[in-house]
Amino acid sequence: MTNRTLVIVNTTGRQGASLARVASAVGYHVRAHITTKLSEKDGAVAKELRGLDNLELVEGSLEDPQLISSLFPGARRAFINTISWGDEIAIGKALADAAKKAGVQHYVYSSMPDHAVFGRGWPSLPLWSCKFTVENYIRQIGLPATFVYTGIYNNNFTSLSYPLFCMKLQTNGGFQWTAPFHPDGPLPWLDVEHDVGPAVLQIFKDGLQKWSGHRIGLAYQMLSPLEVCAAFARGLQRPCSYKRGPITVEVPIPNGYRSQLEGIEVLFGQHEAPYFGPDIHAPGEAFELWEGYRGMEEYAREVFPLEEAANGLTWMQ
Repeated sequence: MTNRTLVIVNTTGRQGASLARVASAVGYHVRAHITTKLSEKDGAVAKELRGLDNLELVEGSLEDPQLISSLFPGARRAFINTISWGDEIAIGKALADAAKKAGVQHYVYSSMPDHAVFGRGWPSLPLWSCKFTVENYIRQIGLPATFVYTGIYNNNFTSLSYPLFCMKLQTNGGFQWTAPFHPDGPLPWLDVEHDVGPAVLQIFKDGLQKWSGHRIGLAYQMLSPLEVCAAFARGLQRPCSYKRGPITVEVPIPNGYRSQLEGIEVLFGQHEAPYFGPDIHAPGEAFELWEGYRGMEEYAREVFPLEEAANGLTWMQ
């Protein structure tokens, strides 16, 4: 099974978990990394992973060089989606170095753009630019790779008071979404748990002969905020409206995320920059990977109420 070993980093994240479910089900041997901190926080996902066939868990900090060096031996494929666990650039480079040393033949890295490089006066987003730096390093060391740029997660929406994607429950039983995006500006959307796994698996199946060095905009719908709210209204059979306004922060958030939100207000609110930058377009190539996507209306109807109930909310009863 050596040639069927697939390494996934951050497997309790939505992207990694989606791939782990699909890959283990079709016979890949999944070497699934989770951090100690995340496994404690996301116990339900970690528990689910432990119950999957063909999956071994590797638990520990990515700031541990020995753990990183243990991830890749014997594996031909790897999917990497890091988050800000520390120095994300240093971690990303260390993972790439270890994968190259172990002879990984296809490395799929979840990247994002650095809008500052386009020379249009757009600012960098701090949680994205570090990924772009790692992407460039992967290219520099010659690691055979493909880069996926994921759209906005449908699953970000919640009626809890989290910033940017709060669908605030109204007195009439409907919802209102307030965000800095232009009401008619198209944005890329993705049901990450439903669609990332099959899409990334197809990248591995197609191989480097098709996707070597390629950046793929992984999103299945381009919808404006007004179109998103219309889809929610149809799916939930409740009123849903959009209001353009500043991002409000009503709950404690990490400082790094606060800086990200401030950058989003400038980049997409003031400059109205394209989400992936001017060079990556969706959903064209995403359909080459997976056509059975879950759209926003279906998400609102079938999934959003279940996720809300899991968070202890009762508006759907």
